[in-house]
Amino acid sequence: MRNPWSIIRKSLALKLIATAGLSLVLSVAALSYFAISHQEDILMSYVLSEADRLGTTIKLGTRYAMMVNARDDLNQIITNIGSQKDIQAIRIYNKSGEVKFSNNPAEKDTVTDMSNRICHVCHQAAAPPADVPLASRTRIFVDADGVRKLGIISPINNEPGCSEGCHFHPRDKKVLGVIDVVVSLAPTDREIAAFQSRSVAFTVIVLAGMGLVIFVFMGRFVIRPIRRLITGATLIAEGGQCTRIDIDQADEMGTLVHTIERMGKSISEKQIELNRQRDEYQTLFSLVPCIITVQDRNFRLLRYNQEFRDKFQPKAGDTCFHAYKGRSSKCPNCPVVKTFETGRSFSGEESGVDATGAMRHWLVTSSPVRNAEGEVVAAMEMCLDITSRKQLEDKLEKSERKYLAIFKNIPNPVFVLDAATLNILDCNESAQPVYGFAKAELVGQSFLTLFPEEEREAFLPRLREKALFDRVINVAKDGRRLYVTVRLSPSEFSGQKVLLATTSDMTKRLETEQQLIQASKMATLGEMATGMAHELNQPLSVIKTAASFLKRKADRGEEIARDILTTLTEEIDAHVDRASRIINHLREFGRKPEMQFGPVDVGATLRRALDIFSQQLKLREIEVVIDIPADLPPVTGDAGRLEQVFINMLINARDAIEDKWSAARERGETLAGGKRITLSARREAAAVVVTIGDTGAGIPPGVRDKIFEPFFTTKPVGKGTGLGLSISYGIVKDCGGSIHAESEPGAGARFIITLPLAGGEEGA
Repeated sequence: MRNPWSIIRKSLALKLIATAGLSLVLSVAALSYFAISHQEDILMSYVLSEADRLGTTIKLGTRYAMMVNARDDLNQIITNIGSQKDIQAIRIYNKSGEVKFSNNPAEKDTVTDMSNRICHVCHQAAAPPADVPLASRTRIFVDADGVRKLGIISPINNEPGCSEGCHFHPRDKKVLGVIDVVVSLAPTDREIAAFQSRSVAFTVIVLAGMGLVIFVFMGRFVIRPIRRLITGATLIAEGGQCTRIDIDQADEMGTLVHTIERMGKSISEKQIELNRQRDEYQTLFSLVPCIITVQDRNFRLLRYNQEFRDKFQPKAGDTCFHAYKGRSSKCPNCPVVKTFETGRSFSGEESGVDATGAMRHWLVTSSPVRNAEGEVVAAMEMCLDITSRKQLEDKLEKSERKYLAIFKNIPNPVFVLDAATLNILDCNESAQPVYGFAKAELVGQSFLTLFPEEEREAFLPRLREKALFDRVINVAKDGRRLYVTVRLSPSEFSGQKVLLATTSDMTKRLETEQQLIQASKMATLGEMATGMAHELNQPLSVIKTAASFLKRKADRGEEIARDILTTLTEEIDAHVDRASRIINHLREFGRKPEMQFGPVDVGATLRRALDIFSQQLKLREIEVVIDIPADLPPVTGDAGRLEQVFINMLINARDAIEDKWSAARERGETLAGGKRITLSARREAAAVVVTIGDTGAGIPPGVRDKIFEPFFTTKPVGKGTGLGLSISYGIVKDCGGSIHAESEPGAGARFIITLPLAGGEEGA
C-alpha cells in the first residue's frame, strides 16, 4: 500500500488542499475554542454576578432580622430562599467559623475547618479585611454526585446599629461573619456543553463547506490549469509544438498560462530553427565535398560523411589509416595523435597511396571532440583532397619553367618595368644582342635611358597611357639608332604591378620598305618619263618661239616695241620657272628622304601631285574635277609620302580610263560619258577624308580584297609592279589613317583615304 504522505508529497494539488485544509481547520478550531472560552467566561461571569447579587440580597433581606436579633425570622428567610431551584446551601458563619444559620438544619452549630482556602482569605491576618475581591470570595467544587457547584462568601460588616443596639459586638470589629451561598452550576454547564456542541457542529459544517469550496476552487482554478500546464509543458519537453493551452483566466494563473504559451511558442520556433540547423549541418556534414571522419583514441571510425563513404567504402570497426591508405598501423606524423596529446587543432599535408593504389594528396585538419566534462573523447579529422591541385601545381611549375625559358630565349627583347617609376626590374637574354647592354647593366636603370635624350621627357607620360608605339627611336650602347615597335601590357611580377615592355627591332624592315618605296618611286618616275616630255615641251616651245622672234628682229636690225619685249620676257621667265619646278619636283620625288611626321596640307599636296600630270591628262582628254575646300585643317603625316600616295592613285586612275577606252576602240564601240578623274576632300569629325575617283573599267569583285597585297597587279606583265597600292596602304597606315576602295564593274572606282587631324584636333 502506498504511503499517503508520499502521494501528497508528489502532488502539488494535494499539497495545496492539505495545506489550505489544515490551515482552515486550525483557524476555525482556534476561533471556536476562543469563542467557547469566551462564552464560558461570560456565563461564569454572569453566574458569579448573580450569585454575588443573591448573597447581597440575602444579606440585605436578613439585615433587619439581624438588627433585632430575630433568629426565627432569619431561619425562615434562609429556609425560604434556600428552597429555590439550583440553590444548594445558604449558611451564615460567625467569625469563629461556626454555622449559625443554614437552610439545612443538620449544619447548624457545626464548625468549619478554618484552614480551608476560602476561610484563609479572611483569616490570614489577625483582623479580617472588610473588603475582599469577588474572585477571592468565590470557589467552585464538585460534589459527590459529580455536579459542579459555585460558592460565594459575602462578609457581614459591623454596623453602628449593631454595636450600639445590642452591645454584643465591639465597635472595633469590622466583620461580624459571612453569608455563604452555594448554587449549582449544572444549568450553566448544560448551557456551556450545548454551546460547545453547537460550536463544534458549526465548525464541522463550516470546515466541510469551506473544504468543499476550496476543493472546487482548487480543482477549477488550480488543479485543472496545472494539469493542462503539465500537459503543455510535457509536450514542449518532448519537442512538440505547444502554442495554445485551453485556459482562459484573467488572474495570475492566466498570466502564467500566457507566459508558458509564449515560452512554448518561442521554444517551438527555436526548436524548429534548431531542427533546421541540425538538418542543415547534418546535410553539410554528409554532403560537404571534403572528407570528414570522427575517430576514437584507437583511430577507429565513429562517424564519417557521404564523401568518405563513397570514396573509401569503410567497413564496420575500420580504422582511418586502413580505410585511407590500406595501412596496418597509424600514419607517421599523424595530426590526430597530436590532437589527443595536446587537445588542440593541427593542420598539415599528407601524401600517400590510397586503397586503390593511386597516389593522393590531402590537406588534413584535426580538432578535438570533448564531452560535458571537457575531456577529449574523440577527434574530428577533415581531409581535403588536393591531388588535382598538386597536379595543377606540377603542371604550373612546368609551365612556369617553359614560359621562363620562352621569356629568356624569345628573339625580341622583353623588359619588366616598375609601373610607377618605369625602372627595369628584369629583362631577357635577347636585349643584349639588340641593344648591346648586358642584363646587369640594364636592371635598375630607367627604361627611358634607351630613348634619345631629347625625347625622354616627352615619352615619360605617354608610356603610361598607350599600349603600342610604332617606329620609336631607341639608342643602342654603341650609339646606333634603332627603329623599334614598343608594346606595353600590365602584369604582376613578384607581387607588384609591372609593365611588360616588348620591343621589336624594325630597322632592317624599314630599310627594306624604304628600298621598296624607292623602287616604287623609280617605277613611277619611269611611268612618268613619257609624260614629263609633254610637260617640258610646252615651256620649251614658248621659249623657243620667243627666242626665234627676238633673233629675227636682231638679224634684221629692227627695233622691238617695248610692250612686245616686256611680254616676251615675262613669258620666257614664267615658262623657265615652270620647267624648273617640274624638274625640281621630279628630283625631290626621286630622292630617298627619311619619313618625318608633321602637319600636312592635304589640298596643297593633292594639287602638287596633280601638277605633274596636268598636261598629259589634257593630251589624253581626261577631265579633272577638283572639290577641295580652302579651309581644310592640316592632317598628321609626311607630305612627300602622301604625295607619292596621291601620284599612285592618279596613275592608276589614268591607266584605268585609258584601258577602258582602248578596249572600246578595239571592239569598235563608242562609250557614253567622258573621261573624268574626281578629286575631293572634306572634313569629318576628327579626320579629313580624301576621295579619288575615276570613270575607268573598275575593279573586278574577285580581286577587290587583294589589290593592297604586295606585287599583286591586274596590269599586263612589264607594265605594273604591284607595289603602288601596297606601299600606299602602308604609308596611310603609318600616318594613322585608313584606305579602302569602292567599285562597280564598268562604272569606275573610288579610293577613299581617311587621315587624322594634326595635333589631336577634334571636330566641332
